[in-house]
Amino acid sequence: MHQPDPTFPPLLKGHEVAGTESAFKTACERAGAGELGAGDVVWSRHASRVDLAIVLEPDVALETAVQMLPVSMVAIGDCLGAITPPQVGVTFTWPGDIRVNGALAGNIRGAASGKRKPASVPDWMVIGLWLRHRREDNEPEPGDVPDQTWLSEEGCAELTRTDVIESYCRHFLTWLNDWNEDGFKSVHGSWLFRAQERDAHINVTARGETIGGLMQGLDDSGNLLVQSDGSTRAAMLLDVFEFPQG
Repeated sequence: MHQPDPTFPPLLKGHEVAGTESAFKTACERAGAGELGAGDVVWSRHASRVDLAIVLEPDVALETAVQMLPVSMVAIGDCLGAITPPQVGVTFTWPGDIRVNGALAGNIRGAASGKRKPASVPDWMVIGLWLRHRREDNEPEPGDVPDQTWLSEEGCAELTRTDVIESYCRHFLTWLNDWNEDGFKSVHGSWLFRAQERDAHINVTARGETIGGLMQGLDDSGNLLVQSDGSTRAAMLLDVFEFPQG
């Protein structure tokens, strides 16, 4: 099915890659080489999935800049909430899983320049979105993988890859502006509203360490709070970021 190329808001500039390439990997490589900068969006021509990555140039320390991952989560939540039918439920599991009607449909991931030093200001940051759109012939039947889904299997057959890309980019800029003006509070509220495991017992692993307990939400930095045996521990958002050049 032919799909028109996406158009981007004035603050963003699109850069296409072939469907066989990873938008996230390409964005990281080109940002690291100085070929891409703030506002550049790498997007894949793959017709059956949404694959794009936004390049940012933070002016705050890494420990704050990592909040761009939950900012992106609430943006995709609002995006899908706006363009999918009412019966489609969009929820999150920390740190970046996107679930549609309870099943895993995609994820958001982040990378930054330099090393994992909380007080450093990265030269660049990349936030990538990957989302299953249409099931291909070589992929399993939905009933064979009950915890995995595609937008087309959830009542969104008329939705195109381009529809999602354009809507997501608009919502991302809106949430980025809110974050710049009001900080993380409103982001946290929206994220928590869609948190699938709120007040449930969870196990999360970051950098080889597993934390288990009742999910309590996020702290002011976007770290996941888990309560166990009367104490609260935090799974650090910084620990799930990638540092390709570090």
